[in-house]
Amino acid sequence: MTDSRYPNLFRPLDLGHVTLPNRVLMGSMHTGLEDRVWNWPKLTAYFVERAKGGAGLMVTGGIAPNRRGSLAPLASKLTNRWEVMRHRKMTDAVHEADGRICMQILHAGRYAYHPFSVAPSAIQSPITPFKPKALTAKGIEGQIRDFVRCAKLAQKAGYDGVEVMGSEGYFINQFLVPRTNKRDDEWGGSFDDRMRIAVEIVRRTREAVGDDFIIIYRLSMLDMLEDGNAWDEVVALGQAIEQAGVSIINTGIGWHETRIPTIATTVPRAAYTWVTRKFRDAVSVPLVTTNRINMPHTAEDVLARGDADMVSMARPFLADPEWVNKAGADRADEINTCIACNQACLDHVFQNKVASCLVNPRAGHETDLVIEPATAKKKIAVVGAGPAGLAAATTAAERGHDVVLFEGMDRIGGQFNMAQRIPGKEEFVETLRYFGKRIETTGVDLRLNTRVDADQLAGEGFDEVLVAAGVVPRDPKIPGQDHPSVLGYIDVLLRNKPVGRRVAVIGAGGIGFDVSEFLVHGEPPETPDPDQPRPEDFFHQWGVDMEMTRRGGVDGLKPEFEQPAREVWLLQRKTSKPGKGLGKTTGWIHRTSLKHFGVNMLAGVSYERIDDEGLHIRIDDKPQVLDVDNIVICAGQLPQRELMEGLEAAGVTTHLIGGANVAAELDAKRAIDEGTRLAARL
Repeated sequence: MTDSRYPNLFRPLDLGHVTLPNRVLMGSMHTGLEDRVWNWPKLTAYFVERAKGGAGLMVTGGIAPNRRGSLAPLASKLTNRWEVMRHRKMTDAVHEADGRICMQILHAGRYAYHPFSVAPSAIQSPITPFKPKALTAKGIEGQIRDFVRCAKLAQKAGYDGVEVMGSEGYFINQFLVPRTNKRDDEWGGSFDDRMRIAVEIVRRTREAVGDDFIIIYRLSMLDMLEDGNAWDEVVALGQAIEQAGVSIINTGIGWHETRIPTIATTVPRAAYTWVTRKFRDAVSVPLVTTNRINMPHTAEDVLARGDADMVSMARPFLADPEWVNKAGADRADEINTCIACNQACLDHVFQNKVASCLVNPRAGHETDLVIEPATAKKKIAVVGAGPAGLAAATTAAERGHDVVLFEGMDRIGGQFNMAQRIPGKEEFVETLRYFGKRIETTGVDLRLNTRVDADQLAGEGFDEVLVAAGVVPRDPKIPGQDHPSVLGYIDVLLRNKPVGRRVAVIGAGGIGFDVSEFLVHGEPPETPDPDQPRPEDFFHQWGVDMEMTRRGGVDGLKPEFEQPAREVWLLQRKTSKPGKGLGKTTGWIHRTSLKHFGVNMLAGVSYERIDDEGLHIRIDDKPQVLDVDNIVICAGQLPQRELMEGLEAAGVTTHLIGGANVAAELDAKRAIDEGTRLAARL
């Protein structure tokens, strides 16, 4: 497949014994399906769909080389010939789909979530409750043998190669840096000794599997930790593993304990490719760059300017398994773009759930959420073109139903029209672009600026009505809330009402945090551009040295955020930590960002009244007055269900989805999932 718009992206890559059809690597993404034998048919379907979608080479989620190296009890491993059989069924299916797949060998080291973990030194990680056992020299040799055995078993299982996970703070990475390697034997001390285990694993693996087998090494090029590797050490390791026989070097960015965003939506597109470009002259094997590459033009630009030989994308393949095929057929506007929200992928994995995708609930559920032609065509009305309504309408139309989508506003998107205006959430624009195109391609009859009532819907003879009318703001019932200084979050984010320099935000849930982020940044553009945020500004704010003169890229640097456009107080009635309910893997980013911008976050607040003096509150039974120009109310939402009673009285089959069903923190993940699953059943 070739496309003149993306000549570098679709240029074949010759690895000697095999030629990859394009420069797209579907990077490793642990789904949770790997960890249970009975889920392997689902895992197979997941990879087959993406092989058919055109990925040049795929890498599995992490598979441990032994029990001590597993991520958690009963997590995936490959240690014996009996386990080879289920892997073989998957690789055979992938090859039948004309795909290529490597297995990632991942040893968790001190990141293991069980009490039998081992590491170079007995130093507990800040993200797990278990202190690892320090390996003896004999024990290290045993771990190396297990890596080699695992690679040989992967070869027997039909994989095209393996990826040795040497980054993100896992086992091998723990040997490399002084922070976690305090040894004084031949496996510690000098960098030559600290990197010995990585080189030995690659060298012995190559000897064991021969030349006609891909070995990818995931190299941590930017630790973003104090006492991490210096740049000359990173280069030395890359050159050593090239000599040891590696086929491809993949870029690793940060550790799981790094407190700098690496893949969240706040990170600019392709922000980290400069690291791979800096490394490129050091070795001659193909290099893969990674992180926040989610659209074809971004990937093409990265390759065209010589940052790398391949681009790695993991979550974009959760969002759209047809990513490569669509790019190659000049249908990039049909790509369901990863918005890097982490809500259904990483958040699920760290909660021991199966990974999926907010914008594509079929990810990880290919066998149980099947979109098939309807057995009987129906006339269906969907009321509300927010995330739930858009998912339901387009899925139902794709199945062959006659669908009319009613929307009271002059545009589709519902709450996404506000979300896209939050600095760091510009990617939400892409979801609205995608659904706009889906409406066109599936034939949905979209009627904007149209509010309908139960009588109208009943009179048009719809077989079923899906109410996706969304939410209305909750009334906090604060005395004086009708004061001119009071605004709702819709006033601020959608209606562009002017806001003063000193602002109190009532409600510290997801909307309160978003509004606060919006306010401290000033006035973002009406239509954000996901390509616009500059990596240079991001790294300056978060304290990363792009010249790599500092160990780990961060030693001695502090974040330098810009001066906030406004002074903001973020308040909540609950006594818990503000932002506690935010995403498991992204909540810390939002809290840290607002802290850097000087937002005053207060919990346990009682709201007394609002008047010309400002907002009267009470904390720990002590009264105080916030002298602010405006108060923005973000105190929750209630479902909008007015249509239900009339429709049910008229005998119309009616369904509630999205915010109209449950108004819980504007949960787009649940809304899109509900809309898709309902439409798949109709």
